[in-house]
This record gives sequence, C-alpha cells and structure tokens, in this order.
Amino acid sequence: MRQDQEDPYQRRSAPVYAAADRAGSGSVASPRPVLYDAVLLDRDGTLIEDVPYNGDPEKVRPVPGARAALDRLRAAGLRLAVVTNQSGLARGYFTGEQMRAVHARVEELLGRFDAWLVCPHDDADGCDCRKPAPGLVYAAARELGTTASRCVLVGDIGRDVGAALAAGAAGVLVPTPVTRPEEVAAAGWVATDLPAAVAEILRRQQAVQPATPPTTPVRTALVVRSDSAGDVLVTGPAIRAVAAGAERVVLLCGPRGRAAANLLPGVDEIIEHPLPWIDPTPGPVDPEAMRSLTARLGAVGADQAVVFTSFHQSALPLALLLRMAGIDRIAAISDDYPGSLLDIRHRVPVGVPEPERALSLAAAAGHRLPDGDEPVLRLRRDAVPQRPADLGDPGYVVLHPGSAASSRACPPEVATRIVGALTDAGHRVLVTGGPDERAITARVAAAGGTDLGGRTDLAGLAAIVADARAVVVGNTGPAHLAAAAGVPVVSLFAPTVPFGQWGPYRVPTIRLGDAAAPCRDTRAASCPVPGHPCLAGVDPDEVVDALRTLAVSGGGSR
Repeated sequence: MRQDQEDPYQRRSAPVYAAADRAGSGSVASPRPVLYDAVLLDRDGTLIEDVPYNGDPEKVRPVPGARAALDRLRAAGLRLAVVTNQSGLARGYFTGEQMRAVHARVEELLGRFDAWLVCPHDDADGCDCRKPAPGLVYAAARELGTTASRCVLVGDIGRDVGAALAAGAAGVLVPTPVTRPEEVAAAGWVATDLPAAVAEILRRQQAVQPATPPTTPVRTALVVRSDSAGDVLVTGPAIRAVAAGAERVVLLCGPRGRAAANLLPGVDEIIEHPLPWIDPTPGPVDPEAMRSLTARLGAVGADQAVVFTSFHQSALPLALLLRMAGIDRIAAISDDYPGSLLDIRHRVPVGVPEPERALSLAAAAGHRLPDGDEPVLRLRRDAVPQRPADLGDPGYVVLHPGSAASSRACPPEVATRIVGALTDAGHRVLVTGGPDERAITARVAAAGGTDLGGRTDLAGLAAIVADARAVVVGNTGPAHLAAAAGVPVVSLFAPTVPFGQWGPYRVPTIRLGDAAAPCRDTRAASCPVPGHPCLAGVDPDEVVDALRTLAVSGGGSR
C-alpha cells in the first residue's frame, strides 16, 4: 500500500448514526448549535453556605459572588435550575413548608430560578433521583424543555458531578473544605469558585460560535487529523462544522485513523499519509515522502487548511509543508510562536474536551455547525454495516478490555471478573477486541461472555456497539463509538490523560478506577507503575452497580 492514498466519498447527504437518533435517549435537535441551554446548580455548598439540614430562612447565606454570576448566566439566555438532595425531609429534620421557605429566601437573595428539583429521600430509600443517580438531572432537563446533554451541572462534591455524567450532562466541581481529594481528582472539570465556573461556561459557549465567517468563500477546505481512530472520531463535530461552510472537504489522516475517517460525515475525500511528528512509533523522516506529501497537498487546491491536533501535539511542522504547498489560509491551535506559518493562531485553555477544543478552532476559522446539528459525535449510517445475525437480538453489554496503549487497557484478570459478575447479574456480554487481542478476548470471554476478538473491523464494531445497552471500556476508540451511538458507557478510565478532555462525550457515563493513581497525567503509553493500580482495583460489583445507575439492568430490559 502506498503512503499516499486517496479515495473519493460522496457523503454530504449520507444519513448518520448519532446520540440524538437513539430511541429513548430523550435528545432533541435544536435549531441553535450551542453547547448548553441550561445550568443546573446544587444548593448547599454551591449557591449558599452549607448549613446541615437547614430549615431556617434566616441562616441562608449566599456564597461570594453568587448573585452576579447567576445574573451573567441569565443575561446570556441560559435557564437555571436548582437540583438538590434534601434527605432532611426523609429524616424529619425539617418540613416541606420549611424547605420552601428556605428556597424563597434563596430566590430573594439570588434571583428567580426556572425550576427547583428536590430529592426528598435518604440513601437507604434506593430512589433514582438522589445524586449521584441521574434522576434529578433528567427531571430538570424536562422541566426546562431541553435535554440532559445540553445542561451543565455545578456542584461541590462528587455526587453532583457523578449525577451530571450519568445523565450525559457536563459537570463542574467547585471544591469546598468538605470536598474529598479523590472527588477532585476524579472530576473532569474543576473551578475555583462559582464565578469562575460561570465564566468558563460562558467562555466555552462562546468559543464554538464564529465571530465572523471567512472573508472569501471556501470552495475546498483541507482538514487534518492524524493519530488514532479515537482522535479522528472526536474531531467529527468540528469537521462537520467546516463542511457546513465549504463546498468540498478533504481530510488528511494517518494510517491508524483511516478506518475512523471512513465513518465521518462531511468528508468528500481522504488522503492517508503518516506524519512522523505525530505517530507514536515513527520511523525516520523520509525527505522524499515529505516532498511527495507536499505535492499532493498542493494538488488539493485548498482555499483554507484547518489543522486539528491533540493538546500535546504541534501543528507547526505540517503548517510549514502546507505553506510550501501554496495554501494561503492556515488555522491551528498553537501555544508555540508560529511566525508566518499560521494565519489563525488559536489558543485553548487546558481541560477543554477534545471535541469542543476542535470545534473552537473551526469557529476561529469562521465555521460553525449548521442549524439542527448538535455538537455530538456522529457516524455515517451508510458506512456502518448490519450487525452479524448470529449475535442474536440487541440488548447486550459490550466489554472491550484492550487498547492500542496498554496503559489504558483493563487488566485481563479484572476484565475476566467483570464478565463473570455481569453474567451473574443476568447480562449477556460480548467481548470485543482487535486481531492482535484474540488471546485476551478468549481468556476474558471464558468467564461467560461471547468472544468477538478479531471478528470485526472498526465499522463492524460500530454496528455491534450501536445495538448494545451499554459499553464497558477504557479510554480508547470504542468509547467514542458508543458516544456516537448514544450508548451509555462505564468508563474504566486510566488517568494517564485528563478525563475532562478524553472521557466519553455527551453520553451517560460512569467513571471507575483510581483517578489519583501515580500514572496520572503522564501520557504514558505503557503502564509506568507496577501492577496497573489505576484499574487493578476496580471491583466487578462496581460495574454492575454502575449499569444499574445507568438504568441498564440484566435480563434484556433498559
């Protein structure tokens, strides 16, 4: 196979798989492609000082800056709701009338909220509304006329963030003295206080909206996303945004991302070529290969190039080749000084989810998602084959234990115990993996699952994932396939990279594993700590409980 390969794909009108299409997801398309419609706020410790079991309005004290921060959200057109656990009702520490008096005092001091959602139960009641269960988030979204994926929840403890993620909403942790260190470590988005959380919500909302469109029409846009399948998948929303403003889109990707590129809507042509400054195990730089790539890029005739990279990668080597190829308008994220290599030098704060990071670059280049297109991951329906008939009916759980980076893979002995626990709980389990993972999938599936190791390519895996009730997976490509299909994820997430950037995007998720393990933020491809402690301690019963929280029960119901 030659290094430089190109195939035409007419994809503009191709149907897509998307979270919004999944029956029962509760998602609705919006004419406004924004990140958030609503902000949900915990009460005690987030809006007001935490007075345990308070039924006295005179003890209500807003946290510093709360009124001004909330007024900023109101001015931006965001709806506000309070979502609060009040077990004091179940324990008889105060009455409903006293609680309503406290809420009236909160509104007197902080302004009106569009909805109040209260869980009156205690932990022992087993309800589905007490955070970290997602019930309050779903109820608030319905009350506000939106969906959970278009909400962001601000709270001060792990229960708040957990409820947000389990509903597919964004969660912001504002720590207080009662917040445990492990809760801070596990949170994907942490703010110093409520005003800082609000400022970042508004910044992210604005960042995906272009200030001005390109000054001249874009006939052909060259978009670039090298690296692995997962990297390409999470860039999908940004590529669709570019496609909405360009007549033709050509995608340059590497060999490891080609299968994912084939699944993306909005792409008309694909050029496959390895980039030695991106690939994790690169060969020597081949001057002739670079000259060939430069000539091929020049032949595209692009009016504009948008170079998407991960937060730890540099766009500048390719920008130099693009300049040499004669492309006049180049946009990329770059913390390093680019000289004359970039026309649009975009910067993004640390911690932004990779899909939003890419969307903000597209916006900086003048592009946004078209009306009615949600900022979620999507796949072309015509690129995903029919699920093999011998797998039986939909309604199984997929367990994907492996990963191209071994540091992010679930230890086989843990995955084996998880399969046993899931089958004991009545779940039908399919164990998936690539051709080089057959030994692992066979070992894991022997505990009661069906071994699909090496039986599917990426598109075939997408078909299997789309019919699952949930996917149990680490930080690897199938997690993003699940997000694209709106399938809930139990994320066995190794903290080698930030969860806030690489966790499953806008899909109900529960994160398991030790977020504060010594490998945290190392970006290591191979586990740097003996025993793989970040995932070795996962209790299989936690996975069963996580599925129950996600409303995925054994026996085929959901």
